[in-house]
Amino acid sequence: MRSDEKSAAARALLDNPLFERLMDELEAAAINGCVNAKLTDHETRAAFAAEARAIRNFRSKLKFLTEQAKVEGTGAPA
Repeated sequence: MRSDEKSAAARALLDNPLFERLMDELEAAAINGCVNAKLTDHETRAAFAAEARAIRNFRSKLKFLTEQAKVEGTGAPA
């Protein structure tokens, strides 16, 4: 998959309202699981926190791919 194809696919995902809502719900569920875990259940809390971080990292990667396309597309001709 070429860079421009990756960027277009990332933009399509980010522009999809269902994708945005799904990511919001997954992140909220992970955060709630972390907050509501028993005080002594450190493994569960860590697992939910890792899940929330993974969701945020995935969103950041998609945004990075779309921004990278903008930067690459504005280069001066050689």
